[in-house]
Amino acid sequence: MGFQTPKYPLKDLLAWTTSGKVQLPDFQRGYKWEDERIRQLLVTILRGHPLGVVMMLEADNTQVRFKPRPVEGVTLPVDAPLEWLLLDGQQRLTSLTQALTGDGVVATKDSRGKLFERRYYLRLATALEGEDRVDDAVISVPGDGVVRGNFGKDTLLDLSDEDKERAQGHFPLRLLFEPFGAMTWLSQLSDTGIMNQVVAHLLTPVGSYAIPAIVLDDSTSKAAVATVFEKVNIGGLPLNVFELLTAVYAGDADYYQQHGDDFRLNDDWTATKEALHVYPALKGLESTDFLQIVSLLASIHGPGATTARKEDILNLKLKDYLTWAPQVRQALVWVAGFLDAQHIHVQADLPYPKQVVPLAAIRVLLGNQADLHGVHKRLTQWFWCGVLGELYGGAIETRFARDVEQVPTWAQATADPKASRPKTVDDANFFQSRLHSLRTRNSAAYKGVYALLMAQDTRDWMLNQPFDKAEFLSMQVDIHHIFPKAWCLKNSIDAERRESIVNKTPLGKKTNIRLSGHAPSIYIKGLEAAVGISPDDLDGIIAAHQIDPVALRADDFDAFFLARRESLSKLIETAMDKTVARDLETGDALETSAAFEPEPEDPEDPEDEPDDELDEEVD
Repeated sequence: MGFQTPKYPLKDLLAWTTSGKVQLPDFQRGYKWEDERIRQLLVTILRGHPLGVVMMLEADNTQVRFKPRPVEGVTLPVDAPLEWLLLDGQQRLTSLTQALTGDGVVATKDSRGKLFERRYYLRLATALEGEDRVDDAVISVPGDGVVRGNFGKDTLLDLSDEDKERAQGHFPLRLLFEPFGAMTWLSQLSDTGIMNQVVAHLLTPVGSYAIPAIVLDDSTSKAAVATVFEKVNIGGLPLNVFELLTAVYAGDADYYQQHGDDFRLNDDWTATKEALHVYPALKGLESTDFLQIVSLLASIHGPGATTARKEDILNLKLKDYLTWAPQVRQALVWVAGFLDAQHIHVQADLPYPKQVVPLAAIRVLLGNQADLHGVHKRLTQWFWCGVLGELYGGAIETRFARDVEQVPTWAQATADPKASRPKTVDDANFFQSRLHSLRTRNSAAYKGVYALLMAQDTRDWMLNQPFDKAEFLSMQVDIHHIFPKAWCLKNSIDAERRESIVNKTPLGKKTNIRLSGHAPSIYIKGLEAAVGISPDDLDGIIAAHQIDPVALRADDFDAFFLARRESLSKLIETAMDKTVARDLETGDALETSAAFEPEPEDPEDPEDEPDDELDEEVD
């Protein structure tokens, strides 16, 4: 790899981005800089301070063929004379190209991420007071040049045409590198002395402003380009492994020779997302997750060790990607069905989104064998051991590799499966006391218990509908308090038990609102009257939630809590096929742990005010 380190005048770089001599590789991220960052960039240039290095690749490189695209905001003819691809400095040069050329309008966003258009001006009187005032002199205004107040009713500053700009003494920075345009604008100022000062102290110094560059020559290999992206992305937005691999694949010579075009990893990922968008539980799947699955499969069939590490994903060959990616797409559809069967229907309820990675890879390795009763049962056990054992919350790449190596063999074992149990199953354990500290869906085990509850043929108390996928979405099911928070506070129930998952269960939104803050004895009678259900039938629905109806109707929180804690422990034992450690004495449930720290309440719970409609029905 050879390279040069020239310094290019900014005026030349702007001419090259607008003419197409400098363009972006097509895989580069979109423009993302916000308004204040752009303003500060302009202040840096006007002060003559350095803004960092840009990096470019000679476009006639025969080893690396990236499809070019114009700098955002620039429209180019088809035959634009491409000479360099901008590898680093996209955000800076895009900002400068939009702000300092053409109409000077930049498509950007504010500090809250709201998209809008801005243009940039220099208050001449302030700027001419000295370099220390440049920051105050550079201002950002709306794209139409009009600053409004009083909810848009009042005009505070109008710079919508050149006459108004001059009248207000605001020099448009779009003319900063347009000598003829700048002189024409300045010559019409009423005070010619200002024009001379602007030329001497602003335009002349900035006209020689230059930016250092690293220019990689046409001998640079695709591997070197990938390394450059990862190691020398200076002052910009670092690229992830997906974007780095996109760069490598786009320059694959064998693929180009066979197909006459570059492989576009981003297009392939877009097609994958489109195929999976109908599965809400997979909504959070990321491009890097997909690559990790493919890399696991390629490595387990390769000569080296099974791996899912980022640095090893960068070594994933295009031919291996093309071999395994279609199978991974099919496996992910199966994964979505597997999750639905576990009553995990939406991404927010997926305990460990990253556990999808080994699950999909295992499905590819097992093929249709994954649906055989015995094999599927062990896969399900492995899944719940990972969730309830809380084993995917830390360093997980090594566990991924072990799972992919160990789980398929164990799942298909015809001998005693305990003899070959994967480490994830062996490592998993659950202590009954953990139920006390599972209080929000920040915990994977909390989401896991929630899903296990829905899988017990549980139904909504008011609508008597099961929590399968269709009804789950239509009823807006979430997990809510059984003994309402308001009742618990009035009856001095400690926060540990009140907010524990032991005191929560899945319910539809309308049902939860109807319960409000009433005592169970009151809201149960209200439900019976409102929906026309017998006490025995309602007790049966409640009991399926692992709740003792007798304790609930009696408003006996202590009896309810102890019985349900034990019922949830048995659910967990069944899912993990392992014993839950009873590390609490019976009386421990009646005392608050000294280590308990309150966490945010469930935002979905209704206000604690009584439901007047329910009161009337009960009365």
